[in-house]
Amino acid sequence: MFSTPGGSVMHGMNLYNVMRALPIELTMHNVGNVDSIGNVVFLAGAKRYACAHSTFMFHGVGFDLEGNQRLEEKLLRERLETVHAEHKRIGAIIRERSKLDDAAVQELFLQQQTKDAAFAAHYGIVDAIRDVSIPAGAPILSLDSARPLSEISANNLSAIKRVPR
Repeated sequence: MFSTPGGSVMHGMNLYNVMRALPIELTMHNVGNVDSIGNVVFLAGAKRYACAHSTFMFHGVGFDLEGNQRLEEKLLRERLETVHAEHKRIGAIIRERSKLDDAAVQELFLQQQTKDAAFAAHYGIVDAIRDVSIPAGAPILSLDSARPLSEISANNLSAIKRVPR
């Protein structure tokens, strides 16, 4: 079960690569919203599902300015190069792991768009639309959302906790 507002491109890409390398068949199920770089993380799943009322929000990469930062041509070119590089690698994953072509991915980047589960099913982002089914007695684990993604790893299992039932 997965739902996320997104976050840092760097952390999302790291998580995608680690999840793809796991020696398991990973199943992802959108149970609410998968936004921003969370779409890349979601696409790491070998099997992907969404609840009927789940959404997927896409947008382009941006950057925040601090205080009264002066914008000169060199800095603007560097920032634009970074945006293009991030679009290229995020777009490659979306194209490889869905049925969206380059033009459709570019359109998603240009306009912040929230898409529904039907869109996700049509374009291969999900394999099917279905409700979550948790078998009785199944263990439920949760990542501690109070901890940054950078602190969550196989070497730091304190960030993963069993949810009481």
